[in-house]
Amino acid sequence: MMIRGHTGVVKPNFSIMLLEMPTLKCHKFKFGTTSTFQASPNHEKRGSLITKLQYSRGDRKTVSKSLHSTITSKPYSSKVSRKEGSASSLYSRPSLVEMKNVRQENRAKVYEFLRGIGIVPDELDGLELPVTVDVMKERVDFLLKLGLAIEDINNYPLVLGCSVKKNMVPVLDYLGKLGVRKSTFTEFLRRYPQVLHSSVVVDLGPVVKYLQGMDIKPSDIPRVLERYPEVLGFKLEGTMSTSVAYLVGIGVARREIGGVLTKYPEILGMRVARVIKPFVEYLESLGIPRLAVARLIEKRPHILGFGLEKKVKPNIQLLLEFNVREAYLSSIVAQYAEIIGMDLETKLPSQRNLLKSIIELDNDNFGTIIEKMPQVVSLSSSAVNSHVDFLKSCGFSLQQVKNMVIGCPQLLALNLDIMKHSFQFFQKEMGRPLDDLVAFPAFFTYGLESTIKPRHRKVVHKGITCSLSWLLNCSDEKFAERMTYDTIDMEEMETAPSFDMSSLTQPRYDESDSDYEEDGEEET
Repeated sequence: MMIRGHTGVVKPNFSIMLLEMPTLKCHKFKFGTTSTFQASPNHEKRGSLITKLQYSRGDRKTVSKSLHSTITSKPYSSKVSRKEGSASSLYSRPSLVEMKNVRQENRAKVYEFLRGIGIVPDELDGLELPVTVDVMKERVDFLLKLGLAIEDINNYPLVLGCSVKKNMVPVLDYLGKLGVRKSTFTEFLRRYPQVLHSSVVVDLGPVVKYLQGMDIKPSDIPRVLERYPEVLGFKLEGTMSTSVAYLVGIGVARREIGGVLTKYPEILGMRVARVIKPFVEYLESLGIPRLAVARLIEKRPHILGFGLEKKVKPNIQLLLEFNVREAYLSSIVAQYAEIIGMDLETKLPSQRNLLKSIIELDNDNFGTIIEKMPQVVSLSSSAVNSHVDFLKSCGFSLQQVKNMVIGCPQLLALNLDIMKHSFQFFQKEMGRPLDDLVAFPAFFTYGLESTIKPRHRKVVHKGITCSLSWLLNCSDEKFAERMTYDTIDMEEMETAPSFDMSSLTQPRYDESDSDYEEDGEEET
């Protein structure tokens, strides 16, 4: 830069500085008593600065900003001064520290709101939460409308990290489309609130497809999910696949798996090594063949949920203490598997006292009755009383009734109307003495039209005199063979009905009924 001329300089020793700035095009400057150099308008816009050079006649001091420092700085940069609020700033934004402080303030307000309605937010630290109280209130209100209580939210406070629009609504809509009843949503979320964190496409859809691949009917899927919502959180190649594979391996028919899982989907969450395998092996140790165990699981899959150490083994020990013989344990479980999952510590003394008070049953024979009909532990006092009263009305003494119950405990659970029809036929058509019924009380367990009447007519036609046991306690094929006899085998007359374990291991030809059963309760 060269200064071509000047005027008004008083002192002769004023020196002129020559600045060479090749990047800046200079214009002429005018000097007065106090001279001012001004940059071109273009530079004023680009640098947002006006460079002034002011000189004093007396001391020659420069009181302006350095032209050199202005030009060598970055032309497009601007430093924001929050304290001065410079008008030259293009924009301003909060610092990271300020943003953090704002978030902390908002979270504190959200926590204050939650504590105010009874929710403990301690577990929410580190979880991304709504930035305003209004959004958090929306989430809480939505959960409360679903039927959840503040206590339920406190049991799983992480549910407050779910967005109503992005998480809750899509998941609940999907469950509703599957057929899960809205009336069950409350209990569903209480048991498995984590479902609200799930992705319909990534998490829920594949599990539903897997269940359908296990031959669970589409119409049964909603009931399965309602009964066991936790299944939606399982890995497809984890516990679910191994438990099913093990059941098939011990003999559960592959076509029965759908029905088994529909009745008791909790199997999908059971570990083979810890739960299923030890249970199966224990039943085998009682004398139940493995294939028979498989049949029991097909019919009553919920028995796998009986705690082996806490319930099953203690119940078996209690049966022995109540005079049940060890050799009969297998048939007891095979006949009535529910007995190993009951509260026998209460039921056994109660039922023994009931029978003692009604028919004067002694303790030793109580074990015999359980061996023949383990369902006796579930009979109500009214059922026992009504059946005993009927037998007494037929003319049997209390001692005879006692003997009949010991011989055939099923008398305490049969349909009374059917018993009345059978007794009328016995009394009027067969004309036998009551002692025949005392000797063979199982007479009442046979069908009147299907078995008793036709066989009685054949015996009368042939002119054979026989006991009720010889007449009834055999298959149709065996009875037809007996009709060819000239004499009656006395040993066959002594045979008493008993449970046949092989009946469980026979091949099944009936189609699996996988229709949903609410509880699968046993009949008495």
